[in-house]
Amino acid sequence: MEYRRVTSQILVGAVVVLLGVVLLAETTGLYDADRLLVYVPSLFVLVGLFAIVASGFRNLVGPLMVVLVAGGWQLVALDYLAAETVFSLWPVLIVLFGLSLILGQYRARAVARESDFLTSVAVFGGRAERSTSKTFHGADLTAAFGGVELDLRDAVVEHPPATINANALFGAVEVVVPREWNVRVDVLPILAGAEDERPRREAEHDEVDLVVTGFALFGGVAVQD
Repeated sequence: MEYRRVTSQILVGAVVVLLGVVLLAETTGLYDADRLLVYVPSLFVLVGLFAIVASGFRNLVGPLMVVLVAGGWQLVALDYLAAETVFSLWPVLIVLFGLSLILGQYRARAVARESDFLTSVAVFGGRAERSTSKTFHGADLTAAFGGVELDLRDAVVEHPPATINANALFGAVEVVVPREWNVRVDVLPILAGAEDERPRREAEHDEVDLVVTGFALFGGVAVQD
């Protein structure tokens, strides 16, 4: 039996659904959810930790900022720390942001991966991936206040179409594909952009090689060659 990978979209979607159910119970009077809402920051801690693990511990600074902010928020909500104490540590975020800029210079070169399915998450930073798979069938790309680039020029889609879920929240996702690929962009842009920016070719085939889905909110998803 084939099991579907737990992707960042699935995790974030589950968190949003859970939060929505709790808020609905509160607003409709079905359940006093105040005790549950206290633990909302822990959900963001979970998302940050997942982003670190999903990146193979290569994307640390951005997700770590999320974990620290949400963790501090959680400690204040549980009355373990005073809000003034947490606020006094805000310069740590500036230090982490500076580190992300420095580390970004060393990680600017795309990392080649042979996996047929890629997961890349960028939070307050940038990620660059390059697929060399000869059986590529999809990817899960998430950019939040950052950017993700996936280069597919060395990849082969054995059973088209391959599918990429690209979500950009105040960030950008860029997919680089061979010029001859036929790409369909089904991304929902909300105050954002989503398009195939490649120049029109004289000859095109009818078969779709790649489908790009997802959403862009105050960001963008672009296909380039």
